[in-house]
Amino acid sequence: MMIPTKTEGFLIRKAMREDVKLVLDFIVKLAEYEKLTHEVVATEEKLEQYLFGEEKVAETVIGYYQGIPVAFALYFYNFSTFLGKPGIYLEDLFVLEEHRGKGFGKTLLSYLAHLAIEKDFARLEWAVLDWNEPSIEFYKSMGAKHMDEWIVNRITGEHLTSLAAQF
Repeated sequence: MMIPTKTEGFLIRKAMREDVKLVLDFIVKLAEYEKLTHEVVATEEKLEQYLFGEEKVAETVIGYYQGIPVAFALYFYNFSTFLGKPGIYLEDLFVLEEHRGKGFGKTLLSYLAHLAIEKDFARLEWAVLDWNEPSIEFYKSMGAKHMDEWIVNRITGEHLTSLAAQF
């Protein structure tokens, strides 16, 4: 089911199992833009398992302009213990280069904000690479607060396995 937007010619649809290849294509294009293709190990099988299977942990929406898929957003729910409410964490937002500047990224963000308000969630948050000035300025223009006092931490691979083994 297509979700109408206020952006002319632009509709949003929740991704379905048959969209797995398209979602992976968007992920690869985002990685190319971020110069991180060497880090993409996602497969259609893994995406199907975690986006559409019994262990579903994230959701995706796809933006269509005049019937053509041109953008996507992948997100999941988190929780703020201080606020005592859930929130939405935007993992990926990407608009094909030839379709940037038409308001599609902002429309996807406004959809997620609408979803958060509709569900009585406390916030919408995401990370942006520090060199990505166009995106940083875009986010600031919408009122996003840059969280300089927070440092993201991550454990993966053998370090994750090693930490788990200590339990």
